[in-house]
Amino acid sequence: MRENSAKAKWRAGEVTHGAWLSVPSSFSAEIMAHQGFDWITVDMQHGLLDYQVAVQMLQAISQTATVPFVRVPWNEPGIIGKMLDAGAYGVIIPMVNSPEEAQAAVAACRYFPDGARSFGPARASYYGGADYFGGANREIAVIPMVETKQAVARLDEILSVPGIDAVYVGPADLSITLGLPPGMDNGGAFEEARKAIAAACKRHGVTAGIHASAALAAKHAAAGYQMITISSDSGSIAAGAARDLKTARDQAPQGQPVYQ
Repeated sequence: MRENSAKAKWRAGEVTHGAWLSVPSSFSAEIMAHQGFDWITVDMQHGLLDYQVAVQMLQAISQTATVPFVRVPWNEPGIIGKMLDAGAYGVIIPMVNSPEEAQAAVAACRYFPDGARSFGPARASYYGGADYFGGANREIAVIPMVETKQAVARLDEILSVPGIDAVYVGPADLSITLGLPPGMDNGGAFEEARKAIAAACKRHGVTAGIHASAALAAKHAAAGYQMITISSDSGSIAAGAARDLKTARDQAPQGQPVYQ
């Protein structure tokens, strides 16, 4: 089976950088995947896309060495199994607040005897290889989200669940449950939680991940995070367009019409 290079880098202690896709387009997914990110996440929770478009985006990503992840809408075995069968090599699962919910997430991602995933890797066997069944439990990344104060309070219990490869911090929701406005870099209680999550992951041998930006990457890596989102399709489009427009307007003649 094809190796999950992101998991291999985590095991080796390396920091990986990823991107986030919320635009329903296989072409924009293809463009992003060709930039060399370690992994890319197709967002089916807050992204503006459905299952069929998500499959097409996974197909576009598979032309590159970038590892395809999917954030599913919820901790529900039907959609988790369906995205794995479509070729996702990792599943990010929202709002996992207890060890029982973490166990359910693992079970949905793993074949018996490690879980309860139903067999039928329609596209996954083409992307992953003929020995998909033999390697899936090893290569597929199970990534519950830690994004509430309830999850932080039970973090050691969650991280003790066998089969979890990484946890992914959702800064906005975590901030909200801590009484702060949504944001990527709030101080106070959020900063305490951010550091505590990384430290707990290190104790349990689980990769710490976080939704972030390129400007915050070094800060998170210094705290022990190895899975760091640094870019997105929508953000890159907006930033690039704004930059180009500003450049053009800054260079335009002042005080006289552009066209004579």
